[in-house]
Amino acid sequence: MRIALYTGSFDPLTNGHVDVIRQAAAICDRLVVGIGVHPGKTPVFSADERADLIRAACADMLAAEKCELQVATFAGLAVTAARENGAKMMIRGLRDGTDLDYEMQMAGMNATMAPEVKTVFFGASPGVRHITATLVRQIAAMGGDIGPFAPEVVATALTRRMAERAVAK
Repeated sequence: MRIALYTGSFDPLTNGHVDVIRQAAAICDRLVVGIGVHPGKTPVFSADERADLIRAACADMLAAEKCELQVATFAGLAVTAARENGAKMMIRGLRDGTDLDYEMQMAGMNATMAPEVKTVFFGASPGVRHITATLVRQIAAMGGDIGPFAPEVVATALTRRMAERAVAK
């Protein structure tokens, strides 16, 4: 079984992430979406909420590709999470040259620590290349329409969360 790991904070899951997930489904039998959990960060969504949103947005798409979706959390090194999940591939998305420079450094470090785990890069499709989770959060916090940037289930949840935060202030 070809198992791949795609890591990130996914706070929130964006159409850019979904694009990478769709591309990865073509080369693996199981895709583990690894949600990084860092105690020093305060995410908009809990890890469980992010996992539920990922499943809601991606499960049918991966099933159609005959690729099993698994969602897991991890707090340490991505290569450790890859080993723990039986992944021999780590999936990374590239939007531009800046991403490439950073991701090549990470791939080199990861290859030294876990030579059996290969890094596979997917270029972002032109229609989603500009999307970042940070910008999506900022637009949502200012009441903007994030529909073009995130799956519908995520856009609805994020819009609701930002409205709740605004009322709480």
